[in-house]
Amino acid sequence: MECGSHGGLRKAIALLPGAAEPRVKPRSRHPLAVLRELNRRPDRRLSQSFLSDPSVADAMVRAADIGPTDVVLEIGPGLGILTQRLVSTAGSAVCIEVDRSLADALPGILGSPPNLRVVHGDVLSVDLSNVVTEPYSVVASLPYHIASPILFKLVFGALRPGRIVVMLQWEVAARVVARPGDMTYLGAALGTMVDARILRRVAPGSFAPAPKVRSAILRLDLLPEPRVRVGSLEHFLAFLRAGFAQPRKQLHNSLSQGLGAERSTVQAAAAKVGIDSTRRPGHMSLEEWERLYREMEDRGVRVGTEDGGGTEAG
Repeated sequence: MECGSHGGLRKAIALLPGAAEPRVKPRSRHPLAVLRELNRRPDRRLSQSFLSDPSVADAMVRAADIGPTDVVLEIGPGLGILTQRLVSTAGSAVCIEVDRSLADALPGILGSPPNLRVVHGDVLSVDLSNVVTEPYSVVASLPYHIASPILFKLVFGALRPGRIVVMLQWEVAARVVARPGDMTYLGAALGTMVDARILRRVAPGSFAPAPKVRSAILRLDLLPEPRVRVGSLEHFLAFLRAGFAQPRKQLHNSLSQGLGAERSTVQAAAAKVGIDSTRRPGHMSLEEWERLYREMEDRGVRVGTEDGGGTEAG
């Protein structure tokens, strides 16, 4: 459901000179002060911790390369410190907020900018085709407890953004950009469809209340086609997930258990394509996973299911 303005919190927004500057100057207030005006406290059930450092919000918007005609989706706008910068830079900003009182209040907090649309709902349940159209970008400080499922929905869903710039827990961001030797299911799966890089670390003091974890800004550029050449990307993701089912075990043990296949079958397939099956799954490159997937398929092993590889970080 779309939300209207909250008149009691309307803010004056000053114009900035110069075509290269944002069209409006964001006026940042400490999130806890805004919460007090709303007679609210951070909701622990939603893991609410609000970005409070304007320089971090500025860095995220710059990293997204947003232009005056672009459509931007923000997930979990909270009290709007990032949203302020999006509405001053983009052609339109669409926000999905699960907290009803914050969704109702956000337009008024920002002075009811005409290019802002706020949708109340759970992003994992919302049909994105009802709120944005392609092309669009995503810029957001994601709810950390559901960051991985959100990334999977954005990257593998029917309506995919061209670029994603998000705030994540540092450990999750590190798994996304991991290379062979430290590879995880999350990094391998997303790596089939994105180029990913960490832009900067963000200290706990940049949030209110301060979380107990470190954070990072991550940029994902989506590829026009999958990086792997397989008949079914969904089946390949399921194959990856099976391979990482027991990441501390040797590949032939983890993959055979994950697929329900004979260990000797995995060993023979790996040997055929030049892969040492005693390695750990995290030491495999994406290209090696692709070769092994094809060989297992050729041997008649069922390597995936129609519902794909799931959304867990792995």
